[in-house]
Amino acid sequence: MTSSSRTTSKDWPSWSTTWIHPKTQAVYHLSLSRSKTTSEDDLSACFNLVEETSRNDYENSSMKWQPDNKAKEMRSEDLRYILVKDAAASVRGFISLMPTFEAGQPVVYCYEIHLKPELRGTGMAALLMGFLCTVAESLPPINKVMLTCFLSNKKALAFYRKAGFVTDEISPRERKLRFGKIFVPDYVIMSKLITHQAQQQGSLEGPNPSSN
Repeated sequence: MTSSSRTTSKDWPSWSTTWIHPKTQAVYHLSLSRSKTTSEDDLSACFNLVEETSRNDYENSSMKWQPDNKAKEMRSEDLRYILVKDAAASVRGFISLMPTFEAGQPVVYCYEIHLKPELRGTGMAALLMGFLCTVAESLPPINKVMLTCFLSNKKALAFYRKAGFVTDEISPRERKLRFGKIFVPDYVIMSKLITHQAQQQGSLEGPNPSSN
């Protein structure tokens, strides 16, 4: 899920690292890249993973599943990807992020985080979220990281809350409409202050998750 505000033009260097699966000892390669330098095969693999893990949530929401729009969004110029690949160079997970503005504040927005089944419950999700916060900490104007989550995705909500995310003030609230109708949002916008601010306002800093 995404943010729709305008983005900054910050450039980050590429980097890569390896990670060993705690149960199988398989080696995975993690790398950071911009959308325009990410191969079409990798972008397609990321799109397929979004569809595999989240299509039902989209279909059951007010947003609906719009594959053409999602594919276009995933190629946004300022979007960055941290790809998780196995030894065969197959994408097994990823997180996408973008420096942007929300309510006039500079933030790093997490657009997507998705993992194949073999990477769930291994600490990989926590590792990727840690990278997200590290990126935010490296950009001095940024004061928080944000994301959007479907309320129907209870596991993801619990994970984000464990990671220290709270409902942001700009998140839509239930409200009464005309003729007595009630608007009930089906998603929540969450945020977390990055380290230098979180130290000043510790109440928003939660424990680090060990797995997802």
